[in-house]
Amino acid sequence: MALLLLLLLHSATLFFPFLLTLLQSTSATSPSIALPHNLTPTLSVTDFGATGDGVTYDTSAIQSAIDSCSSSSTSTSTCHVTFPRGGTYLTATIRLKSGVVLNIEDGATLLGGTRLGDYPVEQERWYVVVAENATDVGITGGGVVDGQGLEFVKRFDEKKNVMVSWNSTGACLGDECRPRLVGFIDSINVKLSDIQLRQPAYWCLHIVRCEHVTIQDVSIYGDFNTPNNDGIDIEDSNNTVITRCHIDTGDDAICPKTYTGPLYNLTVTNCWIRTKSSAIKLGSASWFDFKGLVFDNITIADSHRGLGFQIRDGGNVSDVIFSNINISTRYYDPSWWGRAEPIYVTTCPRDSYSKEGSISNILFVNISANSENGVFLSGSKHGLLSDLRFINLNLTFRRRTNNVGGLVDYRPGCQGLVKHSIAGFILEHINGLVFDNVYMRWSDEQIRQWNNPMDFRSATVNNISLLNFHSSLYTQ
Repeated sequence: MALLLLLLLHSATLFFPFLLTLLQSTSATSPSIALPHNLTPTLSVTDFGATGDGVTYDTSAIQSAIDSCSSSSTSTSTCHVTFPRGGTYLTATIRLKSGVVLNIEDGATLLGGTRLGDYPVEQERWYVVVAENATDVGITGGGVVDGQGLEFVKRFDEKKNVMVSWNSTGACLGDECRPRLVGFIDSINVKLSDIQLRQPAYWCLHIVRCEHVTIQDVSIYGDFNTPNNDGIDIEDSNNTVITRCHIDTGDDAICPKTYTGPLYNLTVTNCWIRTKSSAIKLGSASWFDFKGLVFDNITIADSHRGLGFQIRDGGNVSDVIFSNINISTRYYDPSWWGRAEPIYVTTCPRDSYSKEGSISNILFVNISANSENGVFLSGSKHGLLSDLRFINLNLTFRRRTNNVGGLVDYRPGCQGLVKHSIAGFILEHINGLVFDNVYMRWSDEQIRQWNNPMDFRSATVNNISLLNFHSSLYTQ
């Protein structure tokens, strides 16, 4: 009996560790049942009566879906309004509400109407899609928002199209009375990702007095000859990130502005840009300050102007970095502001009533440019440029068009177009300028017009430092 008990105890000591190991192994490898957690509510516009035939207006169905979706969203999750692939959804202005994301599927198009009656009475609200005083809103899905901008062309012109203007309504003046494509006004936590914005009749994406905006993997295409079809206009907004965007349009591609308040903390990275105007331009609306802007790893191709500052209304600019940027500029036509400058930094009063803003602490580092014109740096008597640094610049100047040069472009306002000799750098009203490791190469065409590396008057330019500054003839 004692022997039997000893055998049982010995067997137990061998078995229970094995059983424990088996249970642990089984627990680690057994499939677990995933319970639903924070499911995103999704509503389809077709369930609300949208036809998606591109002819029938689906505005009512789309707005009903948005309104229902907004009431379904929570403080921790958004609601998606889906536009099924294969449909073209014609609409008048639709209003995006808090907690709603438009999910325009790949193969679907949200098509803006072209009638004046498709838009609100107030010209400031002329958008195909607009969100106002909204939180946690956006657009995604891989599809298209199309403004039918070519329907607003009165006369096609390779230099600059003549556009339809709704100024007879009295809502606005001049030739810029056309609807924008997408706008976010006074909104928080805005995200646009994986979406195509096409053929705006006027500005394409307009960010106004917003906080915490992300624009990621967005493709923007506007007709290359259409004026005022800016890519992204960021106005009086803070904490904005733009990354991995492709912008091909007629007018300014990325354009921060200040009308009613300052603009802080804008970061733009990993973008490709082509434009018939400025690729990146601060201003010209500049009543308030710009501070803390970063532009990194950007390609600018065949544009009329590369990096630009047009400070005209008394706002100040400080703490801006441009890094790892490849620029190619060429001259198009005098009807577009600019003379193919790769870098253009200017501050001067728009008119006799305007104040003079200053530009300070600006860094350009690791910049390559192939251009038809030189760099233009111009402050004003009471609005100096100060603490500008150019580090690791590689500049090649050569003619690609019939532009003969000989003009400096101060527009808008200021002195307008002024006759001036060509130079690698033209400097005016600057205090504090550093060149470190700068290489300039000049084409051998019309060499008599291209043999001045730097043009400035000592009366207006002070405290220049040149380290490893090189200028030589370009040879293929």
